[in-house]
Amino acid sequence: MRNLFLYTFLGLAVSVGAYVSFELFGPKAPLPKYAQAGIGGDFSLTSVEGEINLSDYKGEIVLVYFGFMSCPDVCPTSMGVMATAIRQLSEEQQQKVRGLFISVDPQRDTPEELHAYTQYFSNRIFGATSSKEQIDAIVKQYGGYYAFVEMEDSALGYTVDHSARLYLIDPDGHLADILAHDINPVELHEKLAAYL
Repeated sequence: MRNLFLYTFLGLAVSVGAYVSFELFGPKAPLPKYAQAGIGGDFSLTSVEGEINLSDYKGEIVLVYFGFMSCPDVCPTSMGVMATAIRQLSEEQQQKVRGLFISVDPQRDTPEELHAYTQYFSNRIFGATSSKEQIDAIVKQYGGYYAFVEMEDSALGYTVDHSARLYLIDPDGHLADILAHDINPVELHEKLAAYL
């Protein structure tokens, strides 16, 4: 009887130990890095296809970038990095990745012009914008920044100072990472591949 009690106790101890080990060290579903920070979330914009929502692209990785078409260097460089990283994926993987260029300059950047601009870089990058009020809300929602800067000696009249980050949205629609604008295509490709 004593041996039976001992074996039962040992069996229970091993089972509990295995469960605790699995919980502490076993595989876990990755949690969004920014889930507790209140950053990210769904939004609505206007594109050549009409109204679009971030939630429309669940199941895909979405790379969100805030910029404007008249941006002389940072925006086109970031679009080039995004396009190159996507091209390095297989054809099947490319269909699961979407770039989204959100213009913070709706006064100058129409949905039609944004479509032409983004498609120049890649057919997996799409452009959209909205009213200034809506853009303000989305930029704030993602912890970004932009401001119009008057340029008296320029035909453009003004430029836009803005944060230049890539927001990586995972297939569940959660903000998974915020990437610096100076990330290179190889690094970005590795980030994308890790989620595919």
